[in-house]
Amino acid sequence: MKKIDFKKELKRLYLPSAKEAELVDVPPMNFLMIDGAGDPNRERSYQEAVEALFSAAYAVKFKVKKTLAIDYGVPPLEGLWWAADMAAFMAGDKAKWKWTMMIMQPEFVHAAMVRDTVAEVGKKKALPALAQLRFGKFAEGKSAQILHVGPFSAEGPTIARVHAFIASLGGKLSGKHHEIYLSDIRKADPAKWKTVIRQPLK
Repeated sequence: MKKIDFKKELKRLYLPSAKEAELVDVPPMNFLMIDGAGDPNRERSYQEAVEALFSAAYAVKFKVKKTLAIDYGVPPLEGLWWAADMAAFMAGDKAKWKWTMMIMQPEFVHAAMVRDTVAEVGKKKALPALAQLRFGKFAEGKSAQILHVGPFSAEGPTIARVHAFIASLGGKLSGKHHEIYLSDIRKADPAKWKTVIRQPLK
């Protein structure tokens, strides 16, 4: 049984410094994705999306383990966040937010495997968002990122540091605000939550 630790292999992408922002070139990678809109703290569709993503991701992991003899830890949940009017996004008007929640998939996971596995999951569990799940490639490219430690409500200054870093390079924000959730918020102390804050730039 081959074992893969993506936390080590992709450390530069998934565990940046918390001290200062840094540049990273993010390669195209495959993801399980579900799109949605609205306040993630209030919209049932957000919770349904996260539940469907993890159910599918773990099912794919076990399918890979059984058919390819490869074992790996399911990568963390990630989120792309934006709004039609970015002023509403920056002001924290969550009701107007749009999002794509996603979980990265290894190169050896292919579309047919995902399709068949998701169909099997759908027969076992009633997951409303499963029908919206898609599998595809996401290319982010040159980005700035930093590790935020603390609750989501305290991210503002950390995000501002990333934006200031991009400005100091003469760059401009490009693409969507990206967060990677490294902690299990159901168990960890909010003061110790770890979230990667990433912003593509040009």
